[in-house]
Amino acid sequence: MRNSSIIKPFVFLFLLQAGALYAGARISQDGVQARSDGTNVIISWVAEEEVNLQSYVIQRRTINGDFIDIAVVNPNDSMAYEYTDESAYKTTDKIYVYRVKIIDNDMRTTYTSEVSVYHNVSNVTKRTWGSIKALFR
Repeated sequence: MRNSSIIKPFVFLFLLQAGALYAGARISQDGVQARSDGTNVIISWVAEEEVNLQSYVIQRRTINGDFIDIAVVNPNDSMAYEYTDESAYKTTDKIYVYRVKIIDNDMRTTYTSEVSVYHNVSNVTKRTWGSIKALFR
């Protein structure tokens, strides 16, 4: 029994340093990150390994809401990903929670840890940005 109690912390540390393993991908130790630029929310992550990966699905929810799919991101050679959530300014919520759903080619799915971001966009910005976008439709 003594040997197993010594080994467990080493295994845990190895997995922690290696990043989190999910279906089809291993995400870096930093995990998924989200930040507000005042208008949009930028979600980013880095995969250290991708095997049998079909796609990533970015999901968002409000504090009391359910997750919804907002984008599908296909794997790329760099394994570094960034997505700009341009629809976050349209709501009155100020705190969003994001996660990435990872789907492998066998249709197995896993989820990254959740990350929260404070995103406060003024009503003036919402109206102005909405008007500008309407000009190009």
